[in-house]
Amino acid sequence: MSLSSHFKAIKILTLLAVLVAASGCTPDNPYRSSERGGNIFYTTFIEPPKHLDPARAYSEDEYSLIAQIYEPPFQYHYLARPYTLVPLSAESMPVPAYFDKSGRRLPEDAAPDRVSRAVYEIRIKKDVRYEPHPALAKNPDGSLKYLKLKEDNVRGINETKDFPAKGTRELRSDDFIYEIARLADPRIESPVLPILEKYILGLKEYSDALRGDLEKIRVERKKKAGLSYNQTTDELENPIILDYKKYGLPGVERVDNYTYRVILKTKYPQFIYWLAMPFFAPVPEEADLFYRQGVLADKNITLDRFPVGTGPYSMDTYNPNMEIILSKNLNFHDEYYPDTGEPSDRGQGLLIDAGKKLPFMDSIVFKLEKEAIPRWNKFLQGYYDNSGITSESFDQAVTISVAGRAEVTEAMKEKGISLLTSVRPATYYAGFNMLDDVVGGYAPERDRLRQAISIALDYEEYIEIFNNGRGIPAMSPIPPGIFGYGAANNPYVYNWDASKKRPVRKSIEEARKLLAEAGYPEGRDREGKPLVITFDNPWTGADSAQMINWYIKKFSLLGIQLENRTTDYNRFQEKMMKGNFQFFPWGWNADYPDPENFFFLLYGGNAKAKYGGENAANYSSAAFDALFKKMENMDNSPERLAIIKEMNSTVQKDSPWVWGFHPVAFGLYHRWVKNVKPNPMANNNMKYIRIDAAVRERLRYAWNRPNYTPLVAIAAIIIIGALPAIIRRKRSGR
Repeated sequence: MSLSSHFKAIKILTLLAVLVAASGCTPDNPYRSSERGGNIFYTTFIEPPKHLDPARAYSEDEYSLIAQIYEPPFQYHYLARPYTLVPLSAESMPVPAYFDKSGRRLPEDAAPDRVSRAVYEIRIKKDVRYEPHPALAKNPDGSLKYLKLKEDNVRGINETKDFPAKGTRELRSDDFIYEIARLADPRIESPVLPILEKYILGLKEYSDALRGDLEKIRVERKKKAGLSYNQTTDELENPIILDYKKYGLPGVERVDNYTYRVILKTKYPQFIYWLAMPFFAPVPEEADLFYRQGVLADKNITLDRFPVGTGPYSMDTYNPNMEIILSKNLNFHDEYYPDTGEPSDRGQGLLIDAGKKLPFMDSIVFKLEKEAIPRWNKFLQGYYDNSGITSESFDQAVTISVAGRAEVTEAMKEKGISLLTSVRPATYYAGFNMLDDVVGGYAPERDRLRQAISIALDYEEYIEIFNNGRGIPAMSPIPPGIFGYGAANNPYVYNWDASKKRPVRKSIEEARKLLAEAGYPEGRDREGKPLVITFDNPWTGADSAQMINWYIKKFSLLGIQLENRTTDYNRFQEKMMKGNFQFFPWGWNADYPDPENFFFLLYGGNAKAKYGGENAANYSSAAFDALFKKMENMDNSPERLAIIKEMNSTVQKDSPWVWGFHPVAFGLYHRWVKNVKPNPMANNNMKYIRIDAAVRERLRYAWNRPNYTPLVAIAAIIIIGALPAIIRRKRSGR
């Protein structure tokens, strides 16, 4: 290297060192420099959400987004336990009015069989306005600005924020009524319509009428276009607009701009919980018509991707292959952090912000992170504010104390990371197809076969191996936190240990005895042929093989051969709908905190193969169904609890499920995240969380401080290498 080259290299390295030091940022910081120190919450999602339309969305990942945007009439109190409903967009909690067949008013505690009509009158808050949105923008003459868009009008438009004009208006009762009508729209295919048709007066007839209109319009279009019956018209380019006001919906009444009524055909106390779900959130008709325009649908600008709400946040950026950003709604109405909670909340610092205006954060950034390792590493670097715990990272994050309590490890404590746990109101189970000739049926020997398998499938072991102990073995469908939990030890799978005062799983010898009584001694029938049971599942992930092998091993303890039939999710669902299976894994997260929401999974009228319902096992018991119909519409009481115990006893004997476990959620949070309290029933919890951005920025820098040592070493080597040449040059006088 020449002397001039040495000097150039030294200058470049020096300049680079100065620039890196001056930037004060870490070289691998994944965020924009403009976000530094921002009041922003950073979290992740694993795969893009399928639906953000409140009439269609029905999964936890979808709710984590839309619950921050939409506001149904009610919400769950963030801090109170047991789960308690409070007003959200409504002014107050309604008291349902009950009437008999002759129209006479009944008392609140009227028996369900006396109630012919249940009326919920809901009065909404005034001065609640929608987020600024192009669907609500108007021309000077009051007409909607973007209602008749052409291709020329949407050039350069890729998201709703690209429209130059935005508008807003006050929330009205009509918006709630419009959303209920949308639930009946056959094009939307709302997953809850079959359930609600059973309760809301006239909803079934209304949805049938809309379906008839849709089919009629499609036939007329085909005829006009000269298409055959099997051919379809392009409804994306030329959407069909159904007239929701053409037919009356007697179960929904408009009283005035701020009041509406929902009328049920029977007493159904759980309906109040439905009114806390996004299905009943307001949707302005202007937004629906805006998104129905073909030129927007062609660009995938739809209500299923760009919600329109009155909540604390609005959709800012929707790039599901990279990030989704929610920003504070500039029109958000006054709402304040709760000033009451559980007795322990004050000591845990959860009431420091009592009475302060919500939300606390300016925006929420959801980053797509499909892989667990980079997601975990970025959390440890402080680039994500919260994290779940995978099996791979469990030992690094959690230790079990002498008392058996889960705690963070010393390494996590040094970073100020806290662990919050909560039992989820959910049940993960394995089921039998009760229509099957081998594992189904209700004869005593079939019961014993299923009971034997239930004993062999040691879910205590499963929880330890695959969940790192994060679960509670289930005795019945009902999870902790739901009325009726604890009312059922399962005597067919567990023996009661009086000395330890707890149930103990029956031995494998007891299971083998039951199997012999079922006609399969050592897993073989009377002709000596091995019993083979098929296991249908959608477990196509890389980590699934170990779980499948666990099931195979447990069945083999009884001499039963479990034949694995893994398929993709769509094929698996098809098999379930047709009843073409024997044994399967399933799970259910509570829609609302009531035992009816779990027992309906076993009600015969909800059988999946026959009725397309959520009874995946196709269980049908006249005794259970009669108890269910009696229990489902009752208020919580000792009488209801007695019925629940009898229902548990019935399904435990019949064993349509291997009861599985109730999952326990573990969540990690950095020290700068405040006001976190797990509430699995409340999906709109982001508005309560506060970030200390200054602490986060300081710790991010400390944990990811640039390492200048290699740069300095290289510079030193070049300088040392240049010294002889410099000395010779000086001696020669050049």
